[in-house]
Amino acid sequence: MTRSACLIFNPVAGQGNAEQDLATIKSILEPEFNLDIQFTTKEVSGGELARKAVENNAEIIIASGGDGTVSMVAEALVGTDIPLGAIARGTANAFANALGIPDTIEAACQVIIDGVTKKVDAGMCNGKPMILLAGIGFEAETVEDADREAKKRLGMLAYILSGLKQLREFDKFETIIETDDKIITVEANAVTIANAAPPTSILAHGTAGVIYDDGLLDITIIAPESRASAIAISYHLLQSASNDEAAERDDIGYLRTKWVKVTTNPPQKVVLDGEIIGNTPIEVKCIPGGLTVFAPAEQITQAEEKLEHLSGIEIEIKQ
Repeated sequence: MTRSACLIFNPVAGQGNAEQDLATIKSILEPEFNLDIQFTTKEVSGGELARKAVENNAEIIIASGGDGTVSMVAEALVGTDIPLGAIARGTANAFANALGIPDTIEAACQVIIDGVTKKVDAGMCNGKPMILLAGIGFEAETVEDADREAKKRLGMLAYILSGLKQLREFDKFETIIETDDKIITVEANAVTIANAAPPTSILAHGTAGVIYDDGLLDITIIAPESRASAIAISYHLLQSASNDEAAERDDIGYLRTKWVKVTTNPPQKVVLDGEIIGNTPIEVKCIPGGLTVFAPAEQITQAEEKLEHLSGIEIEIKQ
């Protein structure tokens, strides 16, 4: 029996030809699925379409678009058992990269056809679903500020310069971080709370690899003393993210926890999965296994090995 699936397609995502992208997806998936294709518009978001599909008892929901579309669809599926297929067609494709899902249409479609699913963590931030991360003080995913041409010309330096520009534009603020077993007070320029994050989201990578299925949130605190230290922090975090190594600088702090409340003085803006949701304070809780996704079988094995290797790491920021 042919499986049914709802495909939520953003026709304005990415730089490619949307009509050709859709034709490719249909040519691969329609022989395997009975596709119900729904298009996002300015008035109707991927999240709204996904919630309607859930109400209609969809068996599978597939999101095709940039990070905004994929994240909104994913958020609508938190707490359900409906598997999410991701066909990333954006610039950053952070969700796909964080979970090891291929970012080419053909390979992403094949992952969905193969039907291997995995339970991954989600989070709730001030009552809103969180798939990737929350940034306090400024947009946590600094890499998005580095334009495509700069990345081509400068490589890693583009990320470092982007991090420097972001960090030097913000003053330190008093931060109180509360968890189930401790309270930390520190002066910081940025705080990132990550459920999952690709290596390029460098400000989320104080810990030795953000693990998306360990039942924990990864908190990174950034506190540069100067522009020079901001450059050094950006470079160091890029290196640690690439190598799954914990940061080793006094101006980078980190810990892992199931629940956290962050209060700042003065209040700071909060960016949740790329969307500004207001200001601090925020409370974030991990929802272990809160989302089901189609993922490559080899990626599942690697994640399990990584979790076993990195379990138990928790280091506080030095006061």
